[in-house]
Amino acid sequence: MKTYPSIFNDVIGPVMRGPSSSHCAAALRMGRFCRDLMNKNITEVYIEFDPNGSLATTHSGQGSDMGLFGGLLGWEADDERLKDYERHIEEAGIDIKIDIHPIGATHPNTYKITLKNETETHQVVGLSTGGGMIEIIEIDASPVSMLGDFYVSLIYFNSSAAETLKYIKKLDFGEASLHKGSQQFIAIQSNQADHQKLLDKITGLDQIDYVRNVSPILPITSRKNLKVPFITVAEMLEFNKGKDLNLWELAIAYESERGNISKTEVISRMEVIVDIMQNAIDLGLKGTHYQDRILGSQSLVFKKKMEQKKLVPGDVLNNAVLFTSAMMEIKSSMGVIVAAPTAGSCGALPGTLIGTATTLKQPKEKIVRALLAAGLIGVFITEHATFSAEVGGCMGECGSASGMAAAGVVVLQDGTLKQALAAASMALQSSLGLICDTIADRVEAPCLNRNVMAASTAISSANMALSDYDQVIPLDEVIETMKRVGDAIPHTLRCTGLGGLAITKTAKKIEASLNKNKTASKIGPFKYC
Repeated sequence: MKTYPSIFNDVIGPVMRGPSSSHCAAALRMGRFCRDLMNKNITEVYIEFDPNGSLATTHSGQGSDMGLFGGLLGWEADDERLKDYERHIEEAGIDIKIDIHPIGATHPNTYKITLKNETETHQVVGLSTGGGMIEIIEIDASPVSMLGDFYVSLIYFNSSAAETLKYIKKLDFGEASLHKGSQQFIAIQSNQADHQKLLDKITGLDQIDYVRNVSPILPITSRKNLKVPFITVAEMLEFNKGKDLNLWELAIAYESERGNISKTEVISRMEVIVDIMQNAIDLGLKGTHYQDRILGSQSLVFKKKMEQKKLVPGDVLNNAVLFTSAMMEIKSSMGVIVAAPTAGSCGALPGTLIGTATTLKQPKEKIVRALLAAGLIGVFITEHATFSAEVGGCMGECGSASGMAAAGVVVLQDGTLKQALAAASMALQSSLGLICDTIADRVEAPCLNRNVMAASTAISSANMALSDYDQVIPLDEVIETMKRVGDAIPHTLRCTGLGGLAITKTAKKIEASLNKNKTASKIGPFKYC
């Protein structure tokens, strides 16, 4: 079924804990899918990562293990217990084995997961596609495509495949497909109402062995024949002819139709997001503590120097730097943040917009509008390029956040639609080719620096656009270029820890020290091959 990005699924979200959305939140969502597939009864898990992918070197340090195991236990992405996931998985009695060997993966974030209990065995292959989003591409050795935005029923049966499929399709309660891999099943993806009608109709049918129901794992669900008003900037401008809507109003129009929700609900959802972001910044400015990290509370030092008037003047920029740092420190200490568009780049967008609005004494209403505008820029990026550092380098994370934030700042300043698009274009142009080389897999350094850089670039780009600087290259073409540039970045410079700053002598010393401390305190029934 054709689907499209949602601001609240793909761009501003998820609400989560952990260092990386493409590792922690995505893995947790995959674990939730697996848990439902096993009817919440799991005794053994065999996880395979390809040595040529990102996960082979980052699954532990960046939180894939934490997220996946939390999902297997049925937790949400912001669950307090994620900090102690090893103890909880051991108490649950789930035996876990992790193997790194060739599995023929073509995507750098590929999970191959075999699940067992006393009576069943199932296998799932899934991808983390960036910003916490996933795609399940295989179930029981049969190709599928499931993004977590539908209600899914998997009907395992023992009689004529054609007969059963014909009956299911006649009911017309969603999109049904027959799969013959290691096991025979029919997969139906449907909305909530049709899902329940389907279950009522098939309950008790003799030809069915059992049914496994997988609930949606995304906040905004999809539906059959889903449409959106536009999916490129060019289409948006055509849609806007005669309407003269601002970017934030166009964002509401898009998300309302995409999610089949009212315009009021779109605004209300974003208001909640703003509150979560503001709370994280406030907590970060009080100081954070967490053992398994590289940096301490840098924002406290910055704040002190600001108060002492020892920094180069620039209240908007300095507040943006301060708030960006505070948000990143909450992320690194396992506090609750909003991946916007990712956890690794969670500081730049709220730091820029809330920092700017605070300095200029602008109300929450304007921050909501700015975030909506930023979210729509993110829709274009995720549809035509990527947020995933494993696919596009840090250009996809901090670069995207910078482009989104630049458009948001223009909205804060009541700039025009043309100016907001120009700001996003210039900020994205400034981040082309930015690599991802996290030190010791902790998503702290040079990540903090790059979030601050993203905020600085966003503010500068917004001011240039508000002054009617010429963007030269339209936003659609810049986003297309992001995709091409990302494909050209070497594997070692795309979140593998195998290149860039990650392999300097100092970085390796930090990594050895942190891993030594982690190994000394490690518990859990995990076997590594």
